[in-house]
This record gives sequence, structure tokens and C-alpha cells, in this order.
Amino acid sequence: MINDEQAVEIFKALSNQIRVNILQMLKEPDNNFSPQAHVIKEKGFDGGVCVSDIRSKVGLSQSTTSQYLSILLQSGLVEMKRIGQWTYYRRNEETIKQFEKYIGLKI
Repeated sequence: MINDEQAVEIFKALSNQIRVNILQMLKEPDNNFSPQAHVIKEKGFDGGVCVSDIRSKVGLSQSTTSQYLSILLQSGLVEMKRIGQWTYYRRNEETIKQFEKYIGLKI
């Protein structure tokens, strides 16, 4: 279950429209991004999207995109996996579900 401190970090991560947009795009990666050549089902990271594809979609610099993804990662809203030289991100659906429950209990 999400505690108050974790919730504050999630709220901070969601306080930026582009970070929210990234989360929304990652909800349906097959519809929002090109096929991810290096993510195969056997690697156990279905739905992962390469940082460069996310950067292209949001239209920001590599450093800004990486910073935004780092904030989302620290909040627990996304997961990251390195496959070879590439870094992939996907939504952490478990944390998102827990946060939804937290909101329902607090507000």
C-alpha cells in the first residue's frame, strides 16, 4: 500500500504535463510507439519503450527526457530495464493501482 510520503512523490511526478503525457502514452505502447525491436517476450519486459522513442514522441532533448523519466521512476510510476545498450521504460501498473486506492481512501 502507498504511504503518504510515497504519494507526495507521485503527486510531484504528476505535476508536469509532459510527464503525465508520457504515462498516458506508455499505457498503450503498441498504439503510441513503433515496435520495440530489442524487447522480446522472453526478456520479460513487455510494453517497454526505448528512451529514444519516448524522446522523439515528446519532442524534448535527451537530457530533459531522461530527467523526466528518472522522476517517474523514483516515484514508482514506471519501471526501467536495460537491454544491451538500450534503456526501456514501462508503466508500473501495480503502483498505479495502489495510488488509485490511496486517492480513493484519502479524498
